[in-house]
Amino acid sequence: MKKFVKLGMFSLASLALLAGCGNSSSNDSEKGGSDSKTIDKLTIGFVPSRDADEIVTATEPLKQLVIDQMKEEGYTIKDVDISVGTSYEAVGESLSSGTMDVGFIPGGTYTLYDDGAEVLLTATRQGLSVDSDDPKEWNDNKPIEQTDDQVVSYRSIAIAGPSEKGQELADKVNSGEELTWDDLNSASWAISSSSSSAGYIYPSLWLNEKYDKTLLDLDSAVQADSYASAAARLAAGQIDVMVSYADARIDYIDQWTNEFGRKESIWDETNVIGVTEPIYNDTISVSKNSPLMNDDLKKALSNAFIEIGNTDEGKEVISIYNHFGYAPAESSDYDAERKAQELIQSLGE
Repeated sequence: MKKFVKLGMFSLASLALLAGCGNSSSNDSEKGGSDSKTIDKLTIGFVPSRDADEIVTATEPLKQLVIDQMKEEGYTIKDVDISVGTSYEAVGESLSSGTMDVGFIPGGTYTLYDDGAEVLLTATRQGLSVDSDDPKEWNDNKPIEQTDDQVVSYRSIAIAGPSEKGQELADKVNSGEELTWDDLNSASWAISSSSSSAGYIYPSLWLNEKYDKTLLDLDSAVQADSYASAAARLAAGQIDVMVSYADARIDYIDQWTNEFGRKESIWDETNVIGVTEPIYNDTISVSKNSPLMNDDLKKALSNAFIEIGNTDEGKEVISIYNHFGYAPAESSDYDAERKAQELIQSLGE
């Protein structure tokens, strides 16, 4: 079996991420014993699962929300610095090294860097109108819609686009045929970085379970820097298949026709050809090595982000990641993710 080599791990790009964003604090007690706690700068990083400019614009209000809510927790924060990493790994490395204080990262990224990152919260998100292992069921019940149900897990799906090959694969699925490895390998794919749960890890597990293969066995697979760029390539016919979180198409309904130049809707031109097992939701994690971090600050940050997620303004900000709110998390919540990582690494043994 081919050795499963992680793509882009320990990216040099992370050296540039948040360079010089050192923090200082006037906390009088490591455990928050003082009523006066001032932080000069709190750094928050987001992974590039969407276009970086889009994330920066959408999360701008978060700065003041964090400042205001942390004041309720007894902290005076002078500045909140928000940035988007050049890769998932770059954010994980920055948390691990202590040059970033807080990271909004997937479970896959967290488990890869949990030697230097600690999970505080898990995101809740709206459920979807379809949650099935059968890709045909997703196609028979389009358009997929969000429901009022709050869930702590989601699926990754393989989406075939409007290219001739993409439509060929979709027709087979929708006629009830089982796709073969040769079918999949004849297509061109867009995948994410190796620590992305939805864009890499779980799709590889799906391929391994069904075909004894992984994404690295595909003859034609390119790493996209975001789901937005993958969707744009899919619309342009530059790729035949992309892998993403299950509600990605909801996010790109307007862009599909307005920006990507398609005349038909994303629901008419795309179909699901593969579905993974459920994936535990994204995390808000903090650095174990940040000079700011202590137990009192972690508790305050947890309380603050939960409260932010309960407000209308906060929900609007975090909707960029399809987060609806936050709940306390434990490291053990991501044991299944660790097992997934271990299985992937064992594929080459």
